[in-house]
Amino acid sequence: MKDIKVIAFDLDGTLSNHKEHLPKANKDTLLELSKKYKLIMVGAGQVGRIFNQMEKFPIDIIGNYGMQYAKYNAQTNDLDIIRDDSLPCNKEEIDKKVTYFREKYGFTSFAGDSVEYHPSGCITFAILGTKAKQEDKLSFDPDRTKRRLIYNEVVEAFPDYCVFVGGSSSFDMAPKPYNKYYALDLFCKENGYSHSEVVFVGDDYGMGGNDESVYKSNFNFLTIDDFRTFPNVVKELL
Repeated sequence: MKDIKVIAFDLDGTLSNHKEHLPKANKDTLLELSKKYKLIMVGAGQVGRIFNQMEKFPIDIIGNYGMQYAKYNAQTNDLDIIRDDSLPCNKEEIDKKVTYFREKYGFTSFAGDSVEYHPSGCITFAILGTKAKQEDKLSFDPDRTKRRLIYNEVVEAFPDYCVFVGGSSSFDMAPKPYNKYYALDLFCKENGYSHSEVVFVGDDYGMGGNDESVYKSNFNFLTIDDFRTFPNVVKELL
């Protein structure tokens, strides 16, 4: 870790509970780390959502697996959007493939829309539907066993997308080549860092996880399995 200049972070499950603000202990630790290192968020969601969830913590943010990039502006206490890419998708073809999986595996009952299409071109195969009750989503597949059984089949069916086992009841997909490895590698190329100078901290590093591409790469990686242990996980960097 002696060569580290940049610390990159996932958010949900790493720095905070799902869609919740940063605990004080984790925010204080980030402030201490910022005195020694360049800090950057590498997220699956939009930069604005990440920024608001972090209550405007002063940090640069990569969003949508690299499709978005924003720098923190200390004068405005806001983000300056540097990149905001979007790609088209074939909704008819995607709907047909999702219907195939619903019928094959009995996912035919759902609330709201079957698929959520994001402005970026990312898509969410919402197994329980876009308007499912939160308690139903949380209880559907909390350990991801159900979705990991068919993960490789879903990956094969969507060759133009990076496929992730998202949350507790969905498959999230980003147009290739966008994933967190691509995003972090691009950041390094644009800012003159080598992979050896970067460490990523993330919790979603298992099969189909959206941190897996970084975990399996030559980037340094600190694993975390409970966001409440974050200060202890990064203490060697302080």
